[in-house]
This record gives sequence, structure tokens and C-alpha cells, in this order.
Amino acid sequence: MTDDLTFSHLDTRGQARMVDVSAKPPSVRTATARGEVACSADVLTALREGTVPKGDVLAVARVAGIAAAKRVPDLLPLAHTIGVHGCEVNLVIADDHIAIEATVKTADRTGVEMEALTAVSVAALAVIDMVKGVDRSAIIRRCGIVAKSGGRSGFWSRELPT
Repeated sequence: MTDDLTFSHLDTRGQARMVDVSAKPPSVRTATARGEVACSADVLTALREGTVPKGDVLAVARVAGIAAAKRVPDLLPLAHTIGVHGCEVNLVIADDHIAIEATVKTADRTGVEMEALTAVSVAALAVIDMVKGVDRSAIIRRCGIVAKSGGRSGFWSRELPT
């Protein structure tokens, strides 16, 4: 860490503020986030067989994630209201968890990392809401940004730590 670390969301007095991005030109930007919901083998079997009592868990979680990506400024007080021009949320049943990935795209003045993270997080919450009656031990884990592009920093990617 450097000694000259500055936070753009703080003014000269250390007070929170929304960063002024009005002088920045709009550009195409994308962000991808991933996360997981770990749950019991019984729940994973019920998901594969379509027998979860509350219905189609993956479909509901997908729509919840997309809806959440469009509501970020309502949830995060310093987030900018930007156009979410594309949002894809995918859920895959793996051996011991449900893998969630969201990619959000815009043509605006600031990035969509928070929108992608929110989509994954809310999709994961929707999964837990729908399976909690049959698996109280379900847990969200490993949620983070895995790629972004556009803006002044260009392309960036990583794998989530295990």
C-alpha cells in the first residue's frame, strides 16, 4: 500500500461525496462478477430435478439479479445513475454449489462493477430465499469482480481466490 492513497469519494475535509463524472466522455464498459451458493447435496438434486417446493429457483434468481443491477443507485448512495444497456446472469449447478456469473454492459461515463456485483449478490440471495426451507445451511461464498473493460484503465481480469 502507498502512503499517498486517496479516495475519490471523499472531499478535502474527508466528507463523502459523489464523484463528478460530467466531463468524462461516455464509453463502452463491461464488468463480470462471479459468486457461489454452497448448499446440500439434497438441494442440488432437487434443483436438477426441478422439485424445489418454491419453484424454478434458477429462473427466479436470474431475474432477481437482472432487476438488482438496474437498482444499484437506490442501494449504494454514492453510485451514479447510469444506463444498464445489457445484463446477463447465468446460474449453473455444480458438484457442491450453484455458480453465478453476471456480465453488465453500458455506454456511459463510469463503470458497471457495482452493477455486476449486485446482480450476483442478489441472485445468490434469491437462491437462498428459495431453498432456505429445505437447507438452512446454504451460504454465499466467493463473490467478486473477475473482469472489466473500458474506461481509462482498459481491460482487467483475474480468477477469484479459492
